[in-house]
Amino acid sequence: MQATTATAISLNVRDVDASRDFFARHMGFSAGMAADGFVSMKREDVGYHLIFLRQGLASLQPETLKHAHAGGLILAFVVGDVDAEEARLRAEGVPITTPLQTEPWGERFFQVTDPNGLLVQFVQWMTSPEA
Repeated sequence: MQATTATAISLNVRDVDASRDFFARHMGFSAGMAADGFVSMKREDVGYHLIFLRQGLASLQPETLKHAHAGGLILAFVVGDVDAEEARLRAEGVPITTPLQTEPWGERFFQVTDPNGLLVQFVQWMTSPEA
């Protein structure tokens, strides 16, 4: 395999602008390349580009992908203070889909949902994930 120069997560959504605006306003991403039905978002501290593609886009390959939705996917961000992140998003008016909770294995998390139904999880490890 050749050296990887960048990584991206591409998600099919109904409304590209709604996800773009949500991730820009609440998650600190900025839009880079964009065209009709496409936007590439980035943050300097995140190791990948987040790409939103409009469902039904003619260029989506294979054909079965044209009407797929990014359902069942959880986009997770590990943060240093998950309680502060939850308070910030709540103050910004973002509805909390899954309230703060701590799993027995030490993962403290909460979830929100973007306007296209994408589940976004914020995680803080209270113990080492290897433990």
